[in-house]
Amino acid sequence: MGSYAKLAKRALETEMPIMVQIQELVRGAKNAVSLAQGVVYWQPPKMAMEKVKELVWEPSISKYGADEGLPELRDALVKKLNQENKLYKSSVMVTAGANQAFVNIVLTLCDAGDSVVMFAPYYFNSYMSFQMTGVTDILVGPCSSKTLHPDADWLEKTLETKPTPKLVSVVNPGNPSGTYIPEPLLKRISDLCKAAGSWLVVDNTYEYFMYDGRKHCCVEGDHVVNLFSFSKAYGMMGWRVGYIAYPSEVEGFATQLLKVQDNIPICASIISQHLALYSLQTGPEWVTERVKDLVRNREIILEALSPLGEGAVKGGEGAIYLWARLPEKHLDDFEVVRWLAHRHGVVVIPGGACGCPGHLRISFGGLVEDDCQAAADRLRRGLEELVKDGMVQ
Repeated sequence: MGSYAKLAKRALETEMPIMVQIQELVRGAKNAVSLAQGVVYWQPPKMAMEKVKELVWEPSISKYGADEGLPELRDALVKKLNQENKLYKSSVMVTAGANQAFVNIVLTLCDAGDSVVMFAPYYFNSYMSFQMTGVTDILVGPCSSKTLHPDADWLEKTLETKPTPKLVSVVNPGNPSGTYIPEPLLKRISDLCKAAGSWLVVDNTYEYFMYDGRKHCCVEGDHVVNLFSFSKAYGMMGWRVGYIAYPSEVEGFATQLLKVQDNIPICASIISQHLALYSLQTGPEWVTERVKDLVRNREIILEALSPLGEGAVKGGEGAIYLWARLPEKHLDDFEVVRWLAHRHGVVVIPGGACGCPGHLRISFGGLVEDDCQAAADRLRRGLEELVKDGMVQ
């Protein structure tokens, strides 16, 4: 009993979560500050939190709810999808965060042995979701070296192969890249998937995190699934609420999705769903006002990354990330991350976890400006030393 050989092969062959490794690194590095995890510094709207406090002793809070989510929250989300995202033919399922939403979709749409498409740099949790569900034929496509946009020409050729990939996954704006897929390119990707008979899954977690006048957009179709999250927008990371917008007109989709939902969370936390509803009622302006404050954080981190040289840093168009290329002499990104943590007290994500060794992902969302500046000062000193003298011990 307890033999390693008796553990599931699909679990053993799934990547170790990079955030678990990073959390261990933070605990082991003295007084380290984190520019690693994708979080925001704000809490949910105060009005929403006050309303939720009044519900704690309400009996329904401690009971199961509808698998697909509280009816009033789903109604509000359908209205939001219509008004903000221009999605008119989508039904909603509420999940315990967007990561669970993605797992639900993989289990509903993919069989073990199917091929799927991602683009590097990719979101590490999505990659793991495919691995642990037995979808191991993961075709990783390139992004433009200049823009980090997915290579649609490569996708077109790949979707012509047999068997046709079952599903294509993108995050927009990107995690880890921080780049935004412009509407014409997103529509082309959607059209290619439709023509090939492949599903397109778009993770819109950072829909409100757009900079420099850019506007977020969604695509819709009977081959498109859109994922959303309350975690970043409303500071609800620990409350775990996301949702799936799936095509209403695809026969059997809702039924199969319910099977998966009932066997994972049954339903998202009831009190969390109420908080999501009350937060939604504050309007998107509540979020965008806070996102404006992140522009200064982005500038601070960009300055800290300047020792890497011109052209080394991409992203920052959306989401809360910048993507940086390491010097040619120091392409072991995991080693650089460990060195920065222990010698300079600042933690970032290694690009190898996202399919792109030799890079770093830096988050600028989790700290207020003064703390971000302090972390950035550490990062700049570390990168200056790395470029000049290497990983001095």
